[in-house]
Amino acid sequence: MAISDNRRQSLIPSFLYSTTTSPLGFDTSSINANHHHHHHVLRRSPSVSPSPSPSTNYLGVGDAGITSGRILIPAPKEKIEMHSPAFYGACTMGGILSCGLTHTAVTPLDLVKCNMQIDPVKYKSISSGFGILLKEQGIKGLSKGWVPTLLGYSAQGACKFGFYEFFKKYYSDLAGPEYASKYKTLIFLAGSASAEVIADVALCPMEAVKVRVQTQPGFARGLSDGLPNFLKAEGFGGMFKGLVPLWGRQIPYTMMKFASFETIVELLYKHAIPTPKDKCSKSLQLAVSFAGGYIAGVFCAIVSHPADNLVSFLNNAKGATVGDAVKKMGLLGLCTRGLPLRIVMIGTLTGAQWGIYDAFKVFVGLPTTGGGAPTPAPAKAGKSM
Repeated sequence: MAISDNRRQSLIPSFLYSTTTSPLGFDTSSINANHHHHHHVLRRSPSVSPSPSPSTNYLGVGDAGITSGRILIPAPKEKIEMHSPAFYGACTMGGILSCGLTHTAVTPLDLVKCNMQIDPVKYKSISSGFGILLKEQGIKGLSKGWVPTLLGYSAQGACKFGFYEFFKKYYSDLAGPEYASKYKTLIFLAGSASAEVIADVALCPMEAVKVRVQTQPGFARGLSDGLPNFLKAEGFGGMFKGLVPLWGRQIPYTMMKFASFETIVELLYKHAIPTPKDKCSKSLQLAVSFAGGYIAGVFCAIVSHPADNLVSFLNNAKGATVGDAVKKMGLLGLCTRGLPLRIVMIGTLTGAQWGIYDAFKVFVGLPTTGGGAPTPAPAKAGKSM
């Protein structure tokens, strides 16, 4: 039996992407009632096919796009074809907004966290840390490092989300429908790890400048003088000195972030919400995205925290090594110093990131991430071959 066009287009199982097909914007009775007018308009516009293909994005009829007094508009779910260049472009833009905005918004928290990691004697707690920074640097001091944060994490978010969607499909296609369904969590883990390797190369230079600006008083006011000062002190290679520890922090974090999010969202739709996802309102779907992201963020913070302490330590001191960090902070200190604040920060951050990312996807007409169930119809078609 011939395979349908839709099944030829992608081997990815439908549960990896929650797709909802919107019905076309007109009904058959309207066409029958206005047959002669419709036929006349079609003759005027030979480019319009009487039987649009499933991939047709716009329901244009006639030169003006109007028939029977109704304006036919694009079906929202068909604005962007899944896994097309436009799809990956939209995911990349969603990642820029998701990571760039959220990390910049929590700059004051990040500033306190970094100083608690570098100088725990002076910055003993969250509240005292804020108090010291306000006393020494004023209210403006709480935003120190926001420009490298915005630029660095925007670049990271673009690569993280864009390449995750790419690698998720790529590995699913390599595995084939049966194995992709059976080992879906491995695909989530492999896709997110591959994406983060690339994303951290984009983040590393700005992360190095950010930490130095935030933790060394008098080093620089921000990016404009911080970047030249850093290059003068460390050279270009110094900007990537923290890349391996950054991978050590971010790759486990991102693997946990994406795989646990996909699993949590699937469980929420399966056990906590009585309505199937495709029948839930968009606001409810986005609330699920935020909740799933927050829970995933707590796990992320715990898994990646030792490496986060290493990154802060290495970027703060010239010539510092991993051995120096372990000797000075101890294994327990690496795992726990600054952790409560990071759990609050990363939980909120990850929840907001998934909320913003999925909100942008909905805005451009794409489905939210995760929680989709396998579509039975294609499975039956496959069995009948």
